[in-house]
Amino acid sequence: MKIIADKNIPFLKGVGEAFGEITYLSGAEFTKESIKEADTLIVRTVTHFGEEILDGSNVKLICSATIGYDHIDTAYCDSHDITWKNAPGCNSGSVQQYVASVLITIAQKKGFSLKDKTIGIVGVGNVGKKVAAICEALGMRVLKNDPPRQKAEQNDEFVSLETIKKEADIITFHTPLTKEGIYKTLHLADAVFFDTLGKEPIIINSARGGIIDTEAIKEAILNGKISGAIIDCWEQEPNIDLDYLKLVDIATPHIAGYSADGKANATRMSLESIAEFWSLPTDPIKKVTAPAIENPVIDYSLLEGNKLEHAILKTYNPLEDYQRLLNNPEQFSTLRGSYPLRREYLAYTLKNVNDRDSRMTLRKLGFNIEAI
Repeated sequence: MKIIADKNIPFLKGVGEAFGEITYLSGAEFTKESIKEADTLIVRTVTHFGEEILDGSNVKLICSATIGYDHIDTAYCDSHDITWKNAPGCNSGSVQQYVASVLITIAQKKGFSLKDKTIGIVGVGNVGKKVAAICEALGMRVLKNDPPRQKAEQNDEFVSLETIKKEADIITFHTPLTKEGIYKTLHLADAVFFDTLGKEPIIINSARGGIIDTEAIKEAILNGKISGAIIDCWEQEPNIDLDYLKLVDIATPHIAGYSADGKANATRMSLESIAEFWSLPTDPIKKVTAPAIENPVIDYSLLEGNKLEHAILKTYNPLEDYQRLLNNPEQFSTLRGSYPLRREYLAYTLKNVNDRDSRMTLRKLGFNIEAI
């Protein structure tokens, strides 16, 4: 079997070879000619896979090592017997960590307590569920909006978008980008959205840039319709709007899901899809592991103030990514491609956690707790 893989997919080299003859290309090198003889592709979001590149190829399986799949023409693939797979939930823990850290950071910057705030979560799938869990752990009131789930499950867990617009102090988006249909999310946050807010919320987007209309949110910031913005995903990436960049409180280069753990999960899930589709053994997949960090032990007793919040920030400080992007916005793609090692809570061990409730909460989040 011939496999062509994006050379920037982490932890794949040395493992992918167990599944077939593998060639590594950059995203720009995926062309109609270069993939023509491939049976399987392992890809990222940098290249669009539709008729223009797939027509006449031998491709039978496309595995995207990403949570999103709007870079794949799924209708074309379905009608041409090309199986496509993404990696749903692969980076949910990473985005959970990102959102928790930016919430704590913005609360410190603006001088409020998260326990006094209501957060509206738009999209409660694999990622949104984890974000909801950590917001509850931080003491926030959580409102959940997910029309597809609400229709399918018929329960009272969810509220309308109008309720979130009316009651939320913070609104965070975790939907896929859908451009048509009843659940369209393209420009879900448009001028009308911002004009009809009940409060002046802080907006967080770590899902897809197109969910928010850039011109509309710029106008909302300038006119005080919202009190802040934390933006990880941008329209027209990597050529982001520099005026927009300067207006937001925290800006990052689409790296919310870029923990080493999330990347390893995505690579494993892609290889699992290959093994299942081609009836291959799965043993080599165990070799896909994230690197260890240098200082994995945190002394909980030495943390000041809100110890839970400070423990979370010890694992990830978003201001470092913000400063890097602010200093070099033209390096957006490079900042993503050479992103430094970030591990999730499971890579850290907390010692001297003497409070029983704290131990339970920290374990639920994934931290390792040293025995007393």
